[in-house]
Amino acid sequence: MTTPRNTRRTKTTRTPNLAIGYLRVSTDEQVKSGAGLDAQRAEIEAFAAARGFTIGEWFVDEGVSGGTSPLKRPELSKALEALRTGPASMLLFRRSDRVGRKASDLLALRDRAEGEGWQLAAADGSVDNSTPHGRLMFTQLAGFAEFERDLIRSRTREGLAAKRAAGVRLGRPAALPDDVVARIIREHDEDGRGWTAIANGLTVDGVPTAQGGAKWYPSTVQKVYRGQDAARLRTASAAS
Repeated sequence: MTTPRNTRRTKTTRTPNLAIGYLRVSTDEQVKSGAGLDAQRAEIEAFAAARGFTIGEWFVDEGVSGGTSPLKRPELSKALEALRTGPASMLLFRRSDRVGRKASDLLALRDRAEGEGWQLAAADGSVDNSTPHGRLMFTQLAGFAEFERDLIRSRTREGLAAKRAAGVRLGRPAALPDDVVARIIREHDEDGRGWTAIANGLTVDGVPTAQGGAKWYPSTVQKVYRGQDAARLRTASAAS
């Protein structure tokens, strides 16, 4: 994420207690672990209500990794543009890792907020750039967030290497019935439906995800469509 060249505050008229809410989730596992969209929204709404903020708009990135740069996230980019032009005066999120996990991205986001005249705040109380103390804490938090990300990556690599050495076959086993995979292929290829429409249809029909979840996301549908099971079904269909 690049910092704006002009760091002077814009002359946008802002409403002091008007905020924009931002949510991000990357996988079905995060939904189950409590980092899902509903949990994030509830915490942000409680935080806003306790401090007298009104959330005017919500922006939601589904299936987006925490390592993705803020400006490369479709919905966060829209949220930042809305903040630039006003009238909202604050970006609310659950915690810092929802908006970024690289120190450089988080600090650039802070500089952008200061340059454009709006604030950042996390529902867990860890982020508040409206005071010098809060800005100092944010700087330290950005460093710890990047350290945590690098530590997780390192442990993951070590764990995978150990499993490979032990002869363990890696990769998620097939858990979706063939008829569900076939439905996704048919609705996309024959009916011309998009990922969101297919995901909504599966959710409404009560079809569980591979992990047993009740809600489908466009990114999940796309992964199934491009996965090994779908390729196997296409091969079998072409050979018949």
